[in-house]
Formats: sequence, C-alpha cells, structure tokens
Amino acid sequence: MLDISISGNAMQMAIVSLRPGQVVYSEAGKFLFSSADVVMETKLSQPSGGGQPGGGPAGGPAGGAGGLGGLLRGAMDAGKRMLAGESFAFCHFHSTGGDGLLALAGVLPGEMRVLELDGATTWFAEKDAFVAAEAGVNFDVAFSGLRQGFSGGEGFVLEKFTGRGSLIIAGAGNFIEINPADYGGRLKVDTGCVVAWDHNISYGIERVGALNRQGVMNAMFGGEGFNLATLSGNGQVILQSMTLGALAGALAKNAKRGDDTGPASLGGIFGGSRD
Repeated sequence: MLDISISGNAMQMAIVSLRPGQVVYSEAGKFLFSSADVVMETKLSQPSGGGQPGGGPAGGPAGGAGGLGGLLRGAMDAGKRMLAGESFAFCHFHSTGGDGLLALAGVLPGEMRVLELDGATTWFAEKDAFVAAEAGVNFDVAFSGLRQGFSGGEGFVLEKFTGRGSLIIAGAGNFIEINPADYGGRLKVDTGCVVAWDHNISYGIERVGALNRQGVMNAMFGGEGFNLATLSGNGQVILQSMTLGALAGALAKNAKRGDDTGPASLGGIFGGSRD
C-alpha cells in the first residue's frame, strides 16, 4: 500500500511518499509536483501488477520493448480509455533514490479519497473520478448498457478497478459515504452526484415520476431532468455535493454576464451586478 496523505480543504491534493520499487500511474493532467528523484514516464498501458519501474518484467506489455503483443495491448487499452473520454496514455511515476515526494490532484474544487483494494473488492467509478493508483490496481472500462447510459446521461461508460493496492479518486464539492442498506436498501440520486461504489451495489436509472402533468413539471422545472440514478444493495457508495452540470451552468451564466458590452454593463467588473 502507498503512504498517502490528503492535504487541503476547498481543493484537496494527495501527497504520496513513493518508496523505491513502488510505481504509481495517473491520468494525464493530474500531476502537481514531485521531488527531483521521482521519474515520470508516459506510456499507453498501466504498469503490470509487479510494480517494477518500467512496467514490470523485461518485455512485459507495459514496457517500452513489449513487442507486437505489448503494442497491441497498449493500443486496445488506450482505445477504450478514449471511448470513455479519458486521456490516451498514463503517466507512470517511480523513485530512483530514497522516498520520493509526489503530489496529485483532481481537476475540480472538491475532495479526494484513498481506497485500499484487497484483491477481493471491485470498485466502479464515474469516468472523471480516477486520479491515480499503484501498479497492483488494474484499471479497466466497463459498459453499463446503451439504454441506461443514454437515459441517465451518466454511467454508460464506467471505470472499473480490481487487484490490490491504493486507488486515489476525486470529486466535486464534498463527499458523503453512505450505505443504501441503512436506508431501506435503495437510494435515488441525481446522476451527476454519483462518484463511486463497490461491487455489492447495483447501479441503474429510473424515470422521475410518471409521464403525467406532475412528472413533466418535476422534470422541466424541478431542475433534475427526467431520470435519476438508483443505487441498491449493502455496500459503500460515495456521492459528491456538486454536480458537473450545475458547475458548468453556473460558470456559463457568469461568463456571459462578464462578456456583456455596452454602456449598461460598465465593463466586466460590473457585469454581474445588474440583477
């Protein structure tokens, strides 16, 4: 397991003490800073479970000389990540000296969590949650079904994590960890609030009310759309307080105000003060 501390409040970051022999891989754009003895390499594949610098044994699929098989595997993995909207390649980090210092973070203001995988637990996450993991954690893409994905606007493409080691995820706003079994076994959640859940949880999509007057009113004017996510079972669920849709809407609204021109706006400094 990695030695990780979570630092910060409004926008947290993960500080990793990277010992010799340990390898961490992350999404592109999640790196903040490191000590001079930490080496970063960009590769198509995640490291092998061995956790050795360079992606495992010589000639392994994550190494630079993996042959045709390694190249094909890397291309397939990269293709699945691109379908999920993720970066084409992973950044690999290892220390060449003593304990190296490595800092990583998500891309939005919010919290981070370290999940420890024991080889028996599988975690699923929405496609923007992954920050980094150590080499023993396997990253994959899972598909939850076309109808469910198109209906929910979220969840068609999921990230799936198995194996052993530390997994770092991030979300927007604040986290709440909840077990549906403590509340009748089932939760209804805004699709944008779902961050991650373990394999004991079933994920689905349901319509908000019936197709009647009240259902249409809820969907059109309640601000939640026609569908909600459902999370059922006896396991761990991680939710976030800020939805990406709400954040994008707020930024777009205020950006439009700031771009107003003409005598009435008095420039960008007064652009948001006319309501």
